[in-house]
Amino acid sequence: MSLADAVAAFYERSIDRMLAASDRVTSAAEGRALLASQEGTEAVADNMQRVVVFAVPVVRMVAKGARFTKVPWVLLSTTAVSTGLTMRTGVREVQVLGSLIAHRIEEATGLPADPALVKKLTVELYLAPKRVPDLSDRRLRLHRLLRRWVFRGAIGRKTGKAATKALKAAERLDVGPLITRWAELGRG
Repeated sequence: MSLADAVAAFYERSIDRMLAASDRVTSAAEGRALLASQEGTEAVADNMQRVVVFAVPVVRMVAKGARFTKVPWVLLSTTAVSTGLTMRTGVREVQVLGSLIAHRIEEATGLPADPALVKKLTVELYLAPKRVPDLSDRRLRLHRLLRRWVFRGAIGRKTGKAATKALKAAERLDVGPLITRWAELGRG
């Protein structure tokens, strides 16, 4: 199992768990408050340990390809821990964003949200909150999420600003046309 596969499986379980829960994030402000409180991170800590185990070889491979001949193991281990924490935070941000999107869809339709649509919109908004989500390709771009989290974790950058922008974009998103487009593409 690769790091990308581990993150993809973890993401799928997180979103599915969020969709099964009765709690919904109903606004961007509520989502930001939830992320700030870091509630629920203990529940994902066990799964993230597995992801960190997969992250160490990736960091090692990157370090071997670097121009430096030797990388101190302390730097390598702290980078792996930082990457793991960034990934855990990122998954939590995506989970909260997905909850807000699911709420918006359910509010617009009066029906339970399509999990595949929620996952697609969540990834698209998280990666590019300024753009209208492209639903023409149903595949999730989880590799881009992974790359973002690994890169930000390796250089010690936080993901909070991007999550805030995505939450605000989800709140402004006109879900009606997206639901219609998703249904049309599903039939074709």
